[in-house]
Amino acid sequence: MKTIIAADIGGTGIRVAVYPFSGSTEPLAQKRIPTRGEGTAVERLVGLIRELWPAGHEVAGISAGFPGPVNPYEGIIYTAPNIADWKNLPLGQILSDTFHVPAMVGNDANMACLGEWKFGAAQGHRDVIYITISTGIGTGVISNNQLLLGAKGLATEMGHTVVNPEGPLCGCGHPGHIESYSSGTGITSFVKSQLAAGRESSLRGISRLSAKEIAEAAVTGDSLAKEAFEIAGTYLGIGISNFLHIFNPSIIVLGGGVSQTGSLILDPMRRSLKERVVSEEYIKDLVITPAQLQDNCGLLGCLAWAQINFKE
Repeated sequence: MKTIIAADIGGTGIRVAVYPFSGSTEPLAQKRIPTRGEGTAVERLVGLIRELWPAGHEVAGISAGFPGPVNPYEGIIYTAPNIADWKNLPLGQILSDTFHVPAMVGNDANMACLGEWKFGAAQGHRDVIYITISTGIGTGVISNNQLLLGAKGLATEMGHTVVNPEGPLCGCGHPGHIESYSSGTGITSFVKSQLAAGRESSLRGISRLSAKEIAEAAVTGDSLAKEAFEIAGTYLGIGISNFLHIFNPSIIVLGGGVSQTGSLILDPMRRSLKERVVSEEYIKDLVITPAQLQDNCGLLGCLAWAQINFKE
């Protein structure tokens, strides 16, 4: 049997799965380990792949996803905020040289987009936007059945598009990005700034505040928490209106923990979106739906990418 090895690399964990090249999305083997531990992160990744290497089966190649700027054409990770020393790392070449098979490395949001398009919520659609709203905001775009990558593989970093030039600083250091308003970090930062200014809220005194606690407070009627999600949803709608004008998708797939707050963020997003599109045709038949693949979207996206690029 010909197989594919998929790797989902994160700042805290590395997951590797072995899949049949085609016919099934059930892994033949799968394992997760912490990113940090004995040895370097590269050594731990290589060791896990070696441990799961399918004896007696041909491996068509290795397909890996990573949460950061990646050049997928050359398999180079430009920077890795959560993994020390991963700067201009030729991971694709390292894996190919180590295991003597083709190896590809791509951005994790792009992989998740591919996974939802091929195996999840966006099946049957030719034009797709995937948005994960979590600690940060990651995006991927399928246009006319093609993943958009750009000249260096850095396209569709839409969490870092500007929705207010005078807005709060994003984690990247620039002001007014969607991520600075609508991500879990952005929501939490707004609430903390209001509490520091003396605003009354049931959230005061919570030592490790996150979007989860803010969502729970909003459901119980806390005015500051409700305002935080109103702002987050409004700016998310502004951003998505821009995306619709550029890409004109038939479906938007929403993943990540913040998207699971439901109407708290989706209602203001929909109102904001409707107010800003230049034609209702953009939203007339537009599907906005939750992601289906959950934690497996990255691995299955790597599988989809491998099926597109490797020979069976």
